[in-house]
Amino acid sequence: MSGYTIHLPEEENIVLSAPVVRRLLSTGSGDAALLYLALLENRGSLAPEKLMESLRWDRQRLSAAEAALLGQGLISAPAAAKAEPEDRRPEYTREDVTRQLEGDARFAQLADSVEQLLGKKLSTPDLNILLGLYDYLGLPCEVIYLLVNHCTERLTARYGPGRRPTLRQIEKEGYGWARRGLLDLDSANRYLIQYAQRRSQTGRYMEVLRLGQRAPSPSEERYLVSWAEMGFPPEAVELAYDRTVLKCGELRWGYLNRILCNWHEKGLHSLQEVEEGDRRPAARAGGGETAPGSNLERMRKYLETSRQQEGSNHGH
Repeated sequence: MSGYTIHLPEEENIVLSAPVVRRLLSTGSGDAALLYLALLENRGSLAPEKLMESLRWDRQRLSAAEAALLGQGLISAPAAAKAEPEDRRPEYTREDVTRQLEGDARFAQLADSVEQLLGKKLSTPDLNILLGLYDYLGLPCEVIYLLVNHCTERLTARYGPGRRPTLRQIEKEGYGWARRGLLDLDSANRYLIQYAQRRSQTGRYMEVLRLGQRAPSPSEERYLVSWAEMGFPPEAVELAYDRTVLKCGELRWGYLNRILCNWHEKGLHSLQEVEEGDRRPAARAGGGETAPGSNLERMRKYLETSRQQEGSNHGH
């Protein structure tokens, strides 16, 4: 998650409107409410690492809360986020590139291998980007080769044979790898194994959602990947799909996602866990009400107070 923006008023006080509270409640996720409040406190923008540190969450928990907010349209991801300052590589001159090719046999071999993978002669701007990954980011040649191959396979899987990524696309993914700490061959290989497992899982999700063998759209893929990271097997997603269609008459991604986020928050992931969880009382305290002191209970109390205030204002 990066680049999300919430537009806030200029006043120091932060006020949650009743419609926003209702949308937060409809996520069914206390984590989503906490994430939204954390973003509000930081004026709508905070790096994922800082959010995880502030909330004491892991990335899996952050992804689940993020997906819930996305499903309600409470946050949005810009199509092309602006590059962060640390993502601005130095501009190498033609002489810099030539010197590197002539003086570093490993880099020269990497350039040749990338040309073969992409099926084209690398231009000077392409070589500038490649040198930035190697020299500025410090990625080893074998890691860069894996990166290029990964980007190529991913594009082929989505659009079919013949499509090749640009060096700009490869560079963007490369900075993502660097932020994840994929700076050696072992960590890069582990990541690619995990990615392949998630992709296999998302393909099975598409089948149980009755969407066939087509590749998911980018927005669909964000949902699917978040469910895989939360640890849901396809049969649990199929049950959530069945309940979504029963309630809505069709597949609604946001509604289905709220079901899964709610199960995840309760620690229910396998089909057996979900079915057993459904047979338990809705709550352990308050005669079926949400336990006092929980995040959702506080949000409900806030909404009730807000409605009372609205009614009082209309009465006057």
